[in-house]
Amino acid sequence: EQFVIQKEELQQLRSQLKLQDQQAASTSAETSAEHESPQLLSDIDIYNTAELTNEQQYEPIVKFFQERQIQVEVNEQALDTTGFFDEIAVQLGDNYNTLRLVSDKIKYIQRKGYTTVKLTLNKKSQKDIKTITRFCKDLYDYSFVVKYFYQKQEKIVRLTLQTAPKIVNFFNGEWMEWFVFMKLLDFFQEKQLPVACLRNLSVKFQNEDQHELDVFFLINGTTPLCIECKTGEFRKDIEKYSVLQKRLKLDKGQFLICAVGLSDKQSQGLTSMYDLSFVNEKNFLQQIESIIAHTN
Repeated sequence: EQFVIQKEELQQLRSQLKLQDQQAASTSAETSAEHESPQLLSDIDIYNTAELTNEQQYEPIVKFFQERQIQVEVNEQALDTTGFFDEIAVQLGDNYNTLRLVSDKIKYIQRKGYTTVKLTLNKKSQKDIKTITRFCKDLYDYSFVVKYFYQKQEKIVRLTLQTAPKIVNFFNGEWMEWFVFMKLLDFFQEKQLPVACLRNLSVKFQNEDQHELDVFFLINGTTPLCIECKTGEFRKDIEKYSVLQKRLKLDKGQFLICAVGLSDKQSQGLTSMYDLSFVNEKNFLQQIESIIAHTN
């Protein structure tokens, strides 16, 4: 009888130990998942931080692509906001209708191989002149241009351009990537949504095909968002992006072509025609709102 009693007690003890091991394993898995999940941006100064370059921040995106048999090459420098590219990009994007005069002229002069820009503002309103001269002054303060001079009586701005490749690339279209990236960071910070993010990343498929993606976010660890940023002609690339969207296995609303200067009517029409979502610098956050609404 004692033997039977001891045997039953031993079986109960083994069952308890097994249950404890299972609970411990479950807790460990949850802790690991929490560690790997996207982080909230609430404690980060998004306009002056190198924290986004931390591997732990973008690791969920790397795993997202690995599950699809896609390799990712990360450009950590494109995540560092301690410089002034982000501030100038947001200023330009928020006031594009007024400041495109400056950016277009700089871009044109750069392509011609010259370094001197002259902007005549005598037909502009006082409000626009103030916005333009403040922007040009910031370009000088942040070393985007070598010289800045405003002839107040004649209402003429004179700039001497930087020839550094990073500055040339910025005005050649990279500013739009920075603008969209920073506006999204600000948006998700305000919404207190956990995200992982990458900018200017490269993806390689199993057949060695390689593509660059401008901006990629992973919302709540589950919802992908890919945005291609265009400051010039984009229509010739529509088919290429349609194929890429399918290869990445993204829904239509998760792959955005953000074209600066595109009208709302054009955005709606192109979105109806193709398996991509077309937006502009003013309405792209509305599309993000829609994506979040559908995932909640």
